[in-house]
Amino acid sequence: MNKKVAAISLIVCTIFILMAFVPGNKVTTASKKNEHIPPLKKASHRDTTDNPYYIIIDKSDYELKVYDEDGWFATYPVVFGGKDLGDKMKEGDRKTPNGSFKIILKKINPKWGPELLLDYPTPTSFQRFNDRKQKGLIPKSAKIGDGIAIHATRPEEEWTIDNFYNWTDGCISVKYTEMKDLFSYIPVGTKVTIQP
Repeated sequence: MNKKVAAISLIVCTIFILMAFVPGNKVTTASKKNEHIPPLKKASHRDTTDNPYYIIIDKSDYELKVYDEDGWFATYPVVFGGKDLGDKMKEGDRKTPNGSFKIILKKINPKWGPELLLDYPTPTSFQRFNDRKQKGLIPKSAKIGDGIAIHATRPEEEWTIDNFYNWTDGCISVKYTEMKDLFSYIPVGTKVTIQP
């Protein structure tokens, strides 16, 4: 009788282990294995119309969350520009802008690899920028800036994410290994919300 129970237990355990590796299971963290990731492409401008994904970046939690039609899909830890997590005011302030954006380009940056370029500045960004100029919150000679992206750390600098070290010039930075994963499935056209 003990041999039968042991054999059945072994079979049940084996089935549970195999089911954990069935394709289609949701990602629970960004630390999953990356062996399935296809080689990175140079650049992509194509907007995918059947895109099931959208991204919410929460500055206060240092998290980038991906959602699909079923809800939460994955979470990646991130860092930003300077210590001040307020809204971007002008070019050169190293702040990450708040607002609603869209990914307009996927490319490989020579310094940090995979990059998802956002459509900053948007018309709303320009409106806020001009309002701040009129109120005297920023100099009349200030420029709005551009080039805001979600991109990787350098391969040897993933520690910046673990230590909440805000090192960018206003971009959102993801660990190099995890950015390869994000880059592999997020298409051009994906909506991105950055919130305080």
